[in-house]
Amino acid sequence: MSSRSTTRDPVAAPDRLRAATAVYELLASFIRRTPRDMSLTSLSALATLSRIGPRRITDLAASEGVAQPSVTAMVTTLERAGLVERRRDPADKRVVMVAITDAGSAYVRARREAGAQTFSQALEKLSPDEAATLAAAVPVIEHLRAIVDEQRGSAGPR
Repeated sequence: MSSRSTTRDPVAAPDRLRAATAVYELLASFIRRTPRDMSLTSLSALATLSRIGPRRITDLAASEGVAQPSVTAMVTTLERAGLVERRRDPADKRVVMVAITDAGSAYVRARREAGAQTFSQALEKLSPDEAATLAAAVPVIEHLRAIVDEQRGSAGPR
């Protein structure tokens, strides 16, 4: 991905910061309002496994920004709940991978659908012009998500 030159960037730094702050606060508000039955770290790890596929515990710890012993304990809890499983890496039988199960995938899907429904209810309160502006921004939002995932290291080797 190419980096943009600040001299050619039509969006001034204060405007970028304002946009970043607005998006961050919006997401934080929705996260706080959404009921959950497990920690945000566990939800994030499940979502990562759902998007990226099986990961080593060390890789999962790095992508989630959590110490390896904490991730090991979290994986054990998720495994007992039937949401993840440990597997041997076919390329190196000494390596243990964590993979999401069908039940884990269904759980993540249901959480995403519930969150999207809550978000959709809020979007219904936008004016038609605001809704159209947001719809036009979807490719940019998806690209930004990919950039953040890459920065987190979740797009790295499995």
